[in-house]
Amino acid sequence: MIRRLNIAGGLISVFTVLCAVVWAFPLYWAAVTTLKPEDEVVQSGFGLLPKIWTIGGYAFVLLNTNIARWYMNSIITSVSVTVLVLILSATCGYAISQLKFTGRTLLWLAILASFMVPTQTLIVTHFVLMNDFGLINTLAGVVLPQLIVPVTIIVYKQFFDSIPKDYREAALIDGAKEYQIFWHIFIRMNWGITTALAIITFIGAWNNFMWPFIAVTQQAKMNVTVGITQVDDAFGLAYARNLSGAVLAALPVALAYLIFQRRVTQAIMLSAGIKG
Repeated sequence: MIRRLNIAGGLISVFTVLCAVVWAFPLYWAAVTTLKPEDEVVQSGFGLLPKIWTIGGYAFVLLNTNIARWYMNSIITSVSVTVLVLILSATCGYAISQLKFTGRTLLWLAILASFMVPTQTLIVTHFVLMNDFGLINTLAGVVLPQLIVPVTIIVYKQFFDSIPKDYREAALIDGAKEYQIFWHIFIRMNWGITTALAIITFIGAWNNFMWPFIAVTQQAKMNVTVGITQVDDAFGLAYARNLSGAVLAALPVALAYLIFQRRVTQAIMLSAGIKG
């Protein structure tokens, strides 16, 4: 019996490794392609390593495009989205969880209902509103529609509900204000959740392509995920250069995931638990 289990475990391990290799190979191929000269990229044949190693693709993107500006725009919008989403979600989750006010149930039902609506279905509405507000081709126009993240509110509310009522009642007896209770008790008891949500929100905002692509047409206002598409338009088709731009665009979130892998996994599990 034990031998059968060992064989089954070995087969599962081999299958898992093969799946990982298949999944990772396109990433490896993209990275290797960025280190080849353009003429070698288009040559027939198959080689796992470059015959001639070069960083010309990266140098071209760094020196001949506005990638520094695109990076800065992505940093500004991603950080703004992350901070505002956490503030709005935490305060909303606290209010629904702990405060008694008219329309509380209706607000909670509206948030649950909005969670069921795909963000992509709101693209036209977002564009019309941002255009009416004069925010097309502005960073504010990129940020505002991304603040609709009902799952974050739901996660906060669930964790605030799990905190014993005695903490809040004792703080009220001691004369604490609501904002003091919110910050010193509820937020500090959920720093792990806040950190996890911050990381996953930042990664999502950085990787967002559809809305920034629609909302911005001026190169100076583009995020890096949209800006790298201009490398092909401006300088012709060049696979190594295009992939170099893609790698540079993905590098920050890849590093963030490697550094905060446990927190990212925690946030994904929280979101999956809500969806389940």
